[in-house]
Amino acid sequence: MTIDLKDAGRRFNQEWIFRNFTYEFNAAGKYAILGPNGSGKSTLLSVILGNLEPSEGSISYSAGGNAIPVEKWYKEVSFAAPYLDLVEEFTLRETIDFHFKFKEFHPGTGAAHLMDLLGLGKAQDKALKYFSSGMKQRTKLALACCTNTPLLLLDEPTSNLDRQGIEWYHELIRDFTADKLVLVGSNQESEYSFCDNFIKITDYK
Repeated sequence: MTIDLKDAGRRFNQEWIFRNFTYEFNAAGKYAILGPNGSGKSTLLSVILGNLEPSEGSISYSAGGNAIPVEKWYKEVSFAAPYLDLVEEFTLRETIDFHFKFKEFHPGTGAAHLMDLLGLGKAQDKALKYFSSGMKQRTKLALACCTNTPLLLLDEPTSNLDRQGIEWYHELIRDFTADKLVLVGSNQESEYSFCDNFIKITDYK
């Protein structure tokens, strides 16, 4: 899995969020995209995710030397962020079943295992609208990490998590990302301490 950006930039109206971004993300690497709030981390992740097109430059995806068409990119990526919406009327059980109609479980996992990881078995038939913000964030992270995709994108992954939740997040990363390309948008070291590549978005203004 390789993501190649060449002279990529994104602007809203006349304001450039980032420009001249040339970078290659390679398989199984762990990358932290760093910068203060509002600096453009989420925008860059959205461009990589395919939710936004670059205003200039290019982005391409490949695996095993073969190009991946943009329209099929969604099959290769999992994503979690505090602003990502869940279907509030669904129960936890229904949320898991719905998600994995479109994606495959990480090898060796399944619905029951994921429920155990979450530690929310007693809430499996409760609608998500009754979940706390922390419970929702744990659900998003578990769905993303336990999905069998080569790329995992995380934006501010420990938002709404307490200390125990942050420790749980690091266990997820340890257990489910060894062979994945991981990109983390963050300004908190506890969220990206496992990364070995660091990109400051403010260098591309």
